[in-house]
Amino acid sequence: MSSLAETAGLFADRTRAVFCQALLDGRAWTAGELARHAGVRPSTASEQLSRLIEGGVLTQERQGRHRYVRLAGPEAAALVEALAAYAPDVDRPRPRNLRESVRLTAEARARTCYDHLAGRLGVTLADAMVTRGLVATDSGVAVTAAGRAWLADALGYEQPRGARRPLVRTCLDWTERRPHLAGALGAALCASAFERGWLRRVGSGRAVRVTPEGAEAFHRLLGAAV
Repeated sequence: MSSLAETAGLFADRTRAVFCQALLDGRAWTAGELARHAGVRPSTASEQLSRLIEGGVLTQERQGRHRYVRLAGPEAAALVEALAAYAPDVDRPRPRNLRESVRLTAEARARTCYDHLAGRLGVTLADAMVTRGLVATDSGVAVTAAGRAWLADALGYEQPRGARRPLVRTCLDWTERRPHLAGALGAALCASAFERGWLRRVGSGRAVRVTPEGAEAFHRLLGAAV
């Protein structure tokens, strides 16, 4: 088992940090794709990915000659997002051109964080769930009885018996510096939003946009103005 110092050291390298933030989109990437994204040589990417895999942050799958990597799970994703939120402003990504500026602006507005929603959209929906009494935050964070009924009625989700993943937890949003909601609730809401056409991906990154149908649904179900 890795010590705290060893785990923290995995994020001390810029290339490894860039890889982890890219993988917050929840997809599997090849080593070559990550190398191009970070602007490093394939040999460098391979070395740094191996360290992240050995440290338990990433997991890998091999298909033919390609090695695909992804975050090891929601706990790893939460760790990456939390570290990004605590990073000083000087470490924030700075757009190098108009295309990057548009992407970063779109991600700040609404994006995926592994398998749940983040950015202003994620925080707005979290606030709406608390206001409606679906989630309580007076002693930690928990889904109320009304929230469980809402999940079943609105999203058709019921937590399986013996589920290891918490029904809800907070995830500190690195652009808003406030919590959005993760856990099984956050994943169910995100999955339903895509399945029902409430959200559409913007390009190939993490950014998403709310469709007119989604804006109506979020307002009807949660009273949220998005």
